[in-house]
Amino acid sequence: MRYSNKHNQIHEELNIWSAFTDLMSNTFMIAMLFLLVAIIKSVNTQTHLSQAIETQKQNAPPPILVIEDKGAYRFASGSAEIPAIMDQYIRNKIVPQIEQHTQQYKINVVEIIGHTDGQGNGSVTSNLDQNLEKVANATIPVNQLKAGSNADLGLMRALAVVQVLRNIQKTSNRLQGLNFRAYSAAQLILPDGNFATVNRNPDATRRRIEVRFTRPGAPIKVE
Repeated sequence: MRYSNKHNQIHEELNIWSAFTDLMSNTFMIAMLFLLVAIIKSVNTQTHLSQAIETQKQNAPPPILVIEDKGAYRFASGSAEIPAIMDQYIRNKIVPQIEQHTQQYKINVVEIIGHTDGQGNGSVTSNLDQNLEKVANATIPVNQLKAGSNADLGLMRALAVVQVLRNIQKTSNRLQGLNFRAYSAAQLILPDGNFATVNRNPDATRRRIEVRFTRPGAPIKVE
């Protein structure tokens, strides 16, 4: 009788331990399930956050790169010929920035805009009407153009930068798929984006080349 009681006691203890083990196993499985759900939610959250950040980057306006007309990067007065050190600056500093921003913002058009100050450009007779296309097609160099106005000079300097970029495009695997456009703002636009008042004094802060990134849409005719 004693043996039977002892046997029953041991059997009950084993049953309790088995039930406890099952309980712990189930608890562990539930905990793992919650952990897995939390990990999935975290991954989804991170994915959505990354997508939102990427979308925000693409929708945000791209930056404007500025080549200031100062120091070793200055054009000679009235000239659009690029100094050798400025050529290297464009290749080593500006080109990587163009590649980075065109990829980041999914852009294929790069606008180069020449800005001057308000000094008069003398009494030179412009020959841009006769030779502008030849320069754009690299048939003749920019330095054969003669600027009759600041509008001419700004365009000539923009074209000079475009020629450097196109040359890099043709002779290397860089800047592929990009279109470059040259424009002139002459002395009209200040660095802060506002229209300039009349000022015929030399002002290095206004002389610059701006590199802008655009996504051109299809032209429409407004009637």
